[in-house]
Amino acid sequence: MPRLLTKNKYEDVIFQYSKTGVTRTKLCIVTLIFEGEKTKVWYDACTGKQVRYGVAIARRLRPLGHEVMLTTRKHPDTVALANLLGESFVIVGKYDPTSLSSRLKESTRRQLLFCNMFAKGIPDVAISHHPIEICRVAFGLGIPSIATHDTPHAEAANRLTLPLVDFLVVSKALPKNCVGGYGIRKIFWFDGVDEVAWIKGFKPSVEYGYGKPLIVIRELETKAAYAQGRKDLTRTLARKLASMGKVLFLPRYRRQPEKGLIIPKEFVDSASLVSQADLVISAGGTIARESALQGIPTIVIPSFTSNQVNDYLSKKGFPIFTITPSKALDYAKRLLSKKWDVENLLEKLENPLDIIETVVRQEVDR
Repeated sequence: MPRLLTKNKYEDVIFQYSKTGVTRTKLCIVTLIFEGEKTKVWYDACTGKQVRYGVAIARRLRPLGHEVMLTTRKHPDTVALANLLGESFVIVGKYDPTSLSSRLKESTRRQLLFCNMFAKGIPDVAISHHPIEICRVAFGLGIPSIATHDTPHAEAANRLTLPLVDFLVVSKALPKNCVGGYGIRKIFWFDGVDEVAWIKGFKPSVEYGYGKPLIVIRELETKAAYAQGRKDLTRTLARKLASMGKVLFLPRYRRQPEKGLIIPKEFVDSASLVSQADLVISAGGTIARESALQGIPTIVIPSFTSNQVNDYLSKKGFPIFTITPSKALDYAKRLLSKKWDVENLLEKLENPLDIIETVVRQEVDR
């Protein structure tokens, strides 16, 4: 593992900002040193999904002799999931979606901290789901960048990050024109979805006792740039479904109790939770695909023009259904507690970890 040299606990350095920003002292206090002659890999995870992805990549590459450093930021899902998975992440900065200004300031602070961390040596390769900070820092420091990608609807982030990526690993679910025009050096297509990386061979790490039948509903990520101005109907639908079973509503940020709904007070592992559900409803993608890949009937309330990755899984035979809000209640009644046997379907999907391993070996290690 890389060695962290610091006079204070790293969390103190990244969260105790002065009122005017990050001071020079705090920027200079942390240095990260890679040791040995192994290929040095850096993975930065900004969301829960990316933490799960980063851990899967690290556990694939470490036995091959690579040295992997994992970084993340303070976020409702990241640190708790990292702890659950038993992985050591360096926490750099935080997520603050309060305003456009707060987003920009926190992103800039993370970039400065990363630059300082690598003052005495840089990684051989940066791997990510292309959050802004790792892409910008890797490009600026001349570190080859490998990225995964499944969100063509996140246009603003894509315009910032994809032009800085050297190697892109992307599902065949996406049309080729959605990654064209960014100047990416090489694009590697795989016949699967990102979530295969951690769902293949997955065993729930937590047993939840919320009762049966269990309906899990995930709130739309309304604070994401791509969801600005979009109406979220998940909470309204959750109330309507309360008479059908135990409805567990997973909010993104505010965990306030509501009569008739189960709203967990603490972090919940979505992959483990949906494996024990009888129906999953989502306005997004990750939790919907985690459940469908485990054979759990899944309803997606469309929030964007289309979600090619969800449609791709549906065509492959996985139980994921894109349903308009007006028809969601009727479909929920029909699908509740009907589990699909998807073992053979899952086995046929290509694992992106295989592609990432190949890219590291052929493009970085040579």
